[in-house]
Amino acid sequence: MTTKPKVLISDKMDPNAATIFRIRGCEVDEITGLKPEELKAIIGKYDGLAIRSSTKVTKDILDAATNLKVVGRAGIGVDNVDIPAASAKGVVVMNTPFGNSITTAEHAIALMFALARQLPEADASTQAGKWEKNRFMGVEVTGKTLGLIGAGNIGSIVASRALGLRMKVVAYDPFLTPERAVEMGVEKADLDTLLEKADFITLHTPLTDQTRNILSRENLAKTKQGVRIVNCARGGLVDEAALKDMLDSGHVAGAALDVFQTEPAKESPLFGTPNFICTPHLGASTTEAQVNVALQVAEQMADYLVTGGVINALNVPSLSAEEAPKLKPYMKLAEQLGSMVGQLTRDSVPRISIHTEGAAAELNMKPIVAAVLAGFLRVQSDTVNMVNAPYLAKERGLEVREVKTEREGDYHTLVRVSVKTEAGERSVAGTLFNNVEPRLVEMFGIKVEAELAGYMMYIVNEDAPGFIGRIGTLLGENQINIGTFNLGRRNAGGEAVLLLSVDSPVPDAVLKQACELPGVKMVKALAF
Repeated sequence: MTTKPKVLISDKMDPNAATIFRIRGCEVDEITGLKPEELKAIIGKYDGLAIRSSTKVTKDILDAATNLKVVGRAGIGVDNVDIPAASAKGVVVMNTPFGNSITTAEHAIALMFALARQLPEADASTQAGKWEKNRFMGVEVTGKTLGLIGAGNIGSIVASRALGLRMKVVAYDPFLTPERAVEMGVEKADLDTLLEKADFITLHTPLTDQTRNILSRENLAKTKQGVRIVNCARGGLVDEAALKDMLDSGHVAGAALDVFQTEPAKESPLFGTPNFICTPHLGASTTEAQVNVALQVAEQMADYLVTGGVINALNVPSLSAEEAPKLKPYMKLAEQLGSMVGQLTRDSVPRISIHTEGAAAELNMKPIVAAVLAGFLRVQSDTVNMVNAPYLAKERGLEVREVKTEREGDYHTLVRVSVKTEAGERSVAGTLFNNVEPRLVEMFGIKVEAELAGYMMYIVNEDAPGFIGRIGTLLGENQINIGTFNLGRRNAGGEAVLLLSVDSPVPDAVLKQACELPGVKMVKALAF
């Protein structure tokens, strides 16, 4: 007799989640409010753990979870799960990244209306016994231009709602293709154009090195006089001190934040500012959203425990047990190449091609392609994994091409990743040393051999004597230790590239100094 998998639901969630587990063939216990030591005492008898945000799945808990196979988070964020520790234990970590998209989009629209008609202040004034009808002169949204920063899943829903309100929508998203923009009914634009045109701006992008402070003081100054700003995405996208100053000066007519740089936001320079509205991170807080994520996590976990299916896993690819040992180093190489292209590509990318040669062409391409896409898209979103990356690529209108060439070239096995950009086709290629060690062997047509790991600097410069000494001196003066130098060039005295590994992140100020060195054309910090 086969033993049914046992699942513990340790946070409050919709009761239908337990029903789904039982229907799918699992035993379920619902025990909420456990203290860490109480959870640690009982976790050893469970195969699955379903959580929301309250339960902290620490290494200590995982060490005691001798039978645990999967942790499922009903929601997007997994800050309460030690994913490296889970991976080391062989525990799959899943989330539900799309269950609250409509709810978050609707909250952004609601805040936009509240700003347009000054609803919170008008309500407070009226309930205080005042009748300040002439004080609250709002604006219509019809015919206004909405600037959408981020046109992914949530952003596209906001766009459709705004178009239904007869607004014009201008979207900035490096991954938004012209074809997808036409499909959405929006105007694709660069950030400066959006800031210049928008009457309302909403943000729908994750917080990454590229998006942090995207509405900086400098960029806020580029906005139209009287703009209204809504952020239901992530704290840290907007310079809160600069926003306060812009509200005080009247340049920004109104702002609504559901998220803050520091949460819980017990204090903020924005609190009490006229024409400022805030909510306590309510973007995902509706009955429907909480039901959706609970049902989705139950379905995903049950599928994995009963059939082995993997959906929205953050730390494992989709592949069979037989394929895993052979494919693992290829997937690592593929993800590194995808990440490199993603970090070095500034333009919109309508197409990405994955080309395998030699021994690599004989393998299952699906995990390799998924690994490339995960590395490429993770630059923009920290929720991307090898399972949901193909879905996200399709959603963004990214064409994915797969090419196999069984003949061997210069290497017995090779993976090449190419992207179509406005500047033309650009590609990087890598191989495996001893069939297990990933190595970069070519980038943008230049032969260069390097191990992609940790913090790195990518430099394009004129091939001339003395450059290596100058860059070494600059980094040494800034206490940045160099690990390895990896050099390549098209021809003597022509364009050269330098990839060097460093022991710590390179500050922006040092990158700027490197850009100013004689002969330097481009400098970029990379991380793997």
